[in-house]
Amino acid sequence: MGSQASFVEFILDQLSSCEDVVAKKMFGEYALYMSGKMFALICDDQLFIKPTTAGQQRLTQLQTAVTEAQPYPQAKPWYLIDSDLLEDRDGLTTLARATANALPVPVKKTSKTTKKNQA
Repeated sequence: MGSQASFVEFILDQLSSCEDVVAKKMFGEYALYMSGKMFALICDDQLFIKPTTAGQQRLTQLQTAVTEAQPYPQAKPWYLIDSDLLEDRDGLTTLARATANALPVPVKKTSKTTKKNQA
């Protein structure tokens, strides 16, 4: 079952003070990107944050228990964000920023046509 657009809009509203956050639909669910880095997933109307050391430290500072769960079958566990933190705009924003800042900048893939033209 896919996530509802209203839940995605709620999460984007909660993260509105973050710079450059976008949701991209993928297979009926959503990936959240900040400054080009995928930092979260929305699956079955639940928010999952990519696990990082910085994110773990932020959750500890927020005194929020960490629940790890798979966003979809065969996935590695991600941090499942509880309803209290979803309602805490400032806490959720600081967690999102800490996580995105800890992630590497994605490497741009070169297309096959570009490789052929260079040869």
